[in-house]
Amino acid sequence: MNRVSERTAYPLALNGESLQVLAQWLKSNGTRQVREPDPRRMMIERYPADFFSEAELEALWDVMQG
Repeated sequence: MNRVSERTAYPLALNGESLQVLAQWLKSNGTRQVREPDPRRMMIERYPADFFSEAELEALWDVMQG
């Protein structure tokens, strides 16, 4: 069996126009800075509502800040 004849085009192959579109997108969007994770926000999102009181969150935040 001839494997070469069964090959299909690589699905992510890009032509010149596609490369230009990709380059423009990367130029516009590729340099965004990833913001620092907010530990307080992560705790609020990770644990159920009212799992920690506001005072406990503040105390944990102070501990995490050093």
